[in-house]
Amino acid sequence: MAPRTARPTPAPTAPESERRARAEAIFARLSAARPDPHTELVYKDPFTLLVAVVLSAQATDKAVNKATERLFAVAPTPRALLALGEERLREYVKSLGFFRNKAKNLIALSRAIVEEHGGEVPRAREALERLPGVGRKTANVVLNEAFGEPTIAVDTHVFRVANRTGIAPGKTPLEVEKKLLEVTPERFRKGAHHWLILHGRYVCKARKPACDRCPISDLCDYYRTTAAKEAGKGS
Repeated sequence: MAPRTARPTPAPTAPESERRARAEAIFARLSAARPDPHTELVYKDPFTLLVAVVLSAQATDKAVNKATERLFAVAPTPRALLALGEERLREYVKSLGFFRNKAKNLIALSRAIVEEHGGEVPRAREALERLPGVGRKTANVVLNEAFGEPTIAVDTHVFRVANRTGIAPGKTPLEVEKKLLEVTPERFRKGAHHWLILHGRYVCKARKPACDRCPISDLCDYYRTTAAKEAGKGS
């Protein structure tokens, strides 16, 4: 199911050449403000990152970090997590949404990593997506953050910002991802989803975007549409 976000009636989709130019300008500004962006999840290695990302579904990074601080102290590896067991694991993650299903998936993916990958998180997308509880978004985050691949993970924040700005409009996360890859200059691809996530989390919020302090408002379809409506009300 595609993430939901409140949006105004969209403007006609701009030509790809225009969206490329705007994407380059947007990422240039966001990168200037935050040259080396990273996930706000706390992790030590590819496995702890994978666990944190699985736990982050329907949960804030802050809540996940609080839970994993205790969890990683006792189970920082696939074998340790297996030894902990599903019942005890649930106690560490019960503060998070869907914790029972997450605990079940984490035990299953730990077993798969141990039995099929020698205890190491696989670096191939196909292998990652075969792990229980791991979808395309999670695989993209791990490939990008842990292994340095220029992938773009589309969560609710990225989906919202890509649609609102108009640089990569789409009805599904996969559609948005493909369009972002098309318009994002190569030099910005490694950090692209981090910049968009952080912008969506702190500025371009779902219910009330802070357009008055947005560094890219002049490049944004949502702002143009909203500003035009406000101007019309005042005339």
